Amino acid sequence: MKRSAILLILGMLLLVAPSIQTIAAPLAQTSGQITSPRDQATVRGLVPIEGSATHTQFQKYEVHYGPEPNPGDQWTPIGGSPFSVPVVQGRLGLWDTTILPEGRYSLRLRVVRLDGNYDEYFVRGIQVANLSPTDTPTPAETPTPAPPTNTPAPTPTVVISVPTVSSPTPRPTSTPLPTALPTITPTPMDLPFQSVGDAACWGVGATLVAFGSIGLFFAFKSGLVSLLRKVTRQNQDT
Repeated sequence: MKRSAILLILGMLLLVAPSIQTIAAPLAQTSGQITSPRDQATVRGLVPIEGSATHTQFQKYEVHYGPEPNPGDQWTPIGGSPFSVPVVQGRLGLWDTTILPEGRYSLRLRVVRLDGNYDEYFVRGIQVANLSPTDTPTPAETPTPAPPTNTPAPTPTVVISVPTVSSPTPRPTSTPLPTALPTITPTPMDLPFQSVGDAACWGVGATLVAFGSIGLFFAFKSGLVSLLRKVTRQNQDT
């Protein structure tokens, strides 16, 4: 029983295997593309062609360009084509457009398999514009400054501000009027002498009287003291 089931499963796998190969083959053939330049692009100078060219049965790939329209199906190989090394997301070739007249062109990528069959991929409407100006954004116009004029620098005016000092108004000073001194009229003295000689005599006399008075005072004092001592002795003797 088990042996019969195994044989049945093997027979079914043998029947399904060709179908699996038939389905997988188209998937493996989707192996080429041009990613740059794109359709309707404008190019000039040396243009790098980017993309992929590979297959499980890879033999070679070719890159060509042709004019548009191209009723005679004329294609020119691009530098070094055909190429024997597959490319995955890389450079497929370098297109020199400087040798071409202005106009529209197409690119063709052909991936050739070992059995001689091939797949083709196209980019249409590429404009070669080597003689046209480069499409660059126009910068905003910057106003050109006028050349400087040699104008002499103005002479600075120095203004010196003189502070105004208000002089105090002098107040009137009341000066007292001098008071008239009273006139002293000398009163004649009735002197006892009439001349200088009389005055001198009078002064000498007055001096003698003064000294005489002093001498009498001291003599009286000495006599009084002697008398008191004498009385004191007598009292002591008795």
